[in-house]
Amino acid sequence: MPKGKNQKLKLIYLMKILLEKTDKNHGVTINEIIGDLRMYDIETTRKGIYSDFDTLRYYGMNIELYKQNKNFYYRWTNRKFEVAELKLLVDAVQSSKFITEKKSRVLIKKLESLTSSYERKELQRQVHVTERVKSMNESIYRGVDEIHVAINENRKIKFHYYKWNIHKKQELKKEGAYYTVSPWALTFDHENYYLIAYDDNEKIIKHFRVDKMLNLKITEVKREGMDLFKNFNIGDYIKMNFNMYSAEEVSVRLICRNDLVGVLIDRFGKEIPILSRNENEFETQVKVTLSNQFLAWVASIGDGIKIIGPEIAVSKMKIMIENLKKTYM
Repeated sequence: MPKGKNQKLKLIYLMKILLEKTDKNHGVTINEIIGDLRMYDIETTRKGIYSDFDTLRYYGMNIELYKQNKNFYYRWTNRKFEVAELKLLVDAVQSSKFITEKKSRVLIKKLESLTSSYERKELQRQVHVTERVKSMNESIYRGVDEIHVAINENRKIKFHYYKWNIHKKQELKKEGAYYTVSPWALTFDHENYYLIAYDDNEKIIKHFRVDKMLNLKITEVKREGMDLFKNFNIGDYIKMNFNMYSAEEVSVRLICRNDLVGVLIDRFGKEIPILSRNENEFETQVKVTLSNQFLAWVASIGDGIKIIGPEIAVSKMKIMIENLKKTYM
């Protein structure tokens, strides 16, 4: 085997060539490989390449030999990701509200590097910038990571929390004072990350949108609230805090059209009771926070669903309807 500089890098560059220039539909010849390696200032022979192929196959790479137009080609076929899987990941990145446009492009570029230059074009056809509303907080990725670290290390965190004002400016809550809480869980709901934490001052469980946190820091203070979280069920908490807005928690009785049973199960789970009233309707009971978001969800379904109890829920629904009527009179 020829000796020279970069010989120790030969296997790495050979993998790079096979990754970028071959796939299930494309291959490279031995002469093309030797020429490409020469561009990296690496000299080798056909015999040396065959030996390297044996090493890479032992490592787990499926390097196939096939004949086409009287030429012999080699290709790497058992990639970690199929093109269909990468397309799925690209779509997920693009459609995720919490990922900024800038970060979306960076992540998609990295996904493209996992396949050949030919298949990369298929991913690029999927890459389109739309006018969707995306997060404007670039620090969300670091924030999620820091929260995980704090949870694993059993430490409190502190952060600033902001809201938007009418001038489209970020306005810090609590007049710019830090929030200090004990983080216990992260959840993803309605396209946003939420921190579920114990507020040490108010002695209650709260949730915060991670993309609205700024200057997040891990403290040296140990977490509190362990007793509350011993039997804590995140799924139940999310269902009760409908759309993650706080409000009064109640068990609401609903009458629904039979064809809407899937809508109720998708929203509240298969454990909800289904009591048939007649051939067209059923009755159910769900535990929710009685928020405007819940009432608006009921209203969005129209006459297919009706709140029948408790009276406080019926009254709030009537008030919301009357207020809407006044708004559009």
